[in-house]
Amino acid sequence: MYEYDFVVVGVGPAGARFSRRAAEKGYDVLALEQGTVGTPLACSGHVSTDVWEFTGPGARAELFQNEIYGARFHVGGPRSDAYPFYKDEVASNVIDRVGLDRHLADLAREAGADVREEHTVTEVRERRDRVEVVASGPDDVYTFEAKMVAGCDGPRSRVRDELDLPEPDELLHGVLAFSEEEDHQDFVDVHLTAPTFFAWRIPRGNAGVEYGLAAPPGVQVNKHFEELIDGYEVDVSHRCSGAIPIGPPERVTTRRGFLLGDAAAQTKPFTGGGILYGMTSADHAAREIDPDRPTTLAAYERAWRDDIEREQSLGHWLRRAYSLPEPVQRIGLGALSGKIGVHMDRPTSLLSRDHLRAMISRAFR
Repeated sequence: MYEYDFVVVGVGPAGARFSRRAAEKGYDVLALEQGTVGTPLACSGHVSTDVWEFTGPGARAELFQNEIYGARFHVGGPRSDAYPFYKDEVASNVIDRVGLDRHLADLAREAGADVREEHTVTEVRERRDRVEVVASGPDDVYTFEAKMVAGCDGPRSRVRDELDLPEPDELLHGVLAFSEEEDHQDFVDVHLTAPTFFAWRIPRGNAGVEYGLAAPPGVQVNKHFEELIDGYEVDVSHRCSGAIPIGPPERVTTRRGFLLGDAAAQTKPFTGGGILYGMTSADHAAREIDPDRPTTLAAYERAWRDDIEREQSLGHWLRRAYSLPEPVQRIGLGALSGKIGVHMDRPTSLLSRDHLRAMISRAFR
């Protein structure tokens, strides 16, 4: 006798989205969050405008902080030359990142999912005909039985380890902090100064400014971050850090388990962001997976990879440009800067009609 069709471990964007969609299809869903939904913050709130396709009524009024039209790229610190890339229309939004998680969790609850906070999963046992998920709650230790388990528990996924699934290709170290300076600028700043990765400054309107940096293991991330903050001459607070998974493993499913979001490294290699990729993959999972038919997990593997694998492959090539010698970076940025027609989540849009049209109009202006 099963208690649930799905136990979802982790109620970030991917876990909440899958919980909502699965519950809407009539499945019994239990979603477990280790702490409080949305905290601790470990991800930027800079997202494409596509995010509103995944939210409910009134979300924009509740979560919106600023509109972004482009990015200024720097090969160096805050006082170095800027190479602007921009669109005539809004390219992205800055949102309340903690609020987004809570909003998506509320949508899952409204759809019928049983969302429980303060439940830390300590063990996942995969049987031939079910899974058993052991979780430590506020008052007791519980064992839940389900037909399948969804690991949506981040880059250091406990579910992934318990199911003996392979890890992402690499885990980067990211750090975020915030200043209270009000800033309504419509450009973000990107610094290609950290070895093999990058740093950023994101204006959040009345909510202040976000500063961040990400780099591979072995790089002195905190030292580089202090240099970034000193260059901008600001005081920051609410500092947080976390791992950023890059490069999905060859397999994210077992007989009765599957991974979503950061646990599956469903992220953009050139920024580390994964909100939209994770929720898109969650939609594929809810559409393809039937908990009574474990063979449908293969359809989920195919569907999400067919959708974003090409984007991730091209994203790896973009990331390599971060490590080019500075003179080469300056020449490339100088030649390519200006109006663009690129979607921030879809590197393949570099070959789109909109972007080619923007490049041609720039060449003949």
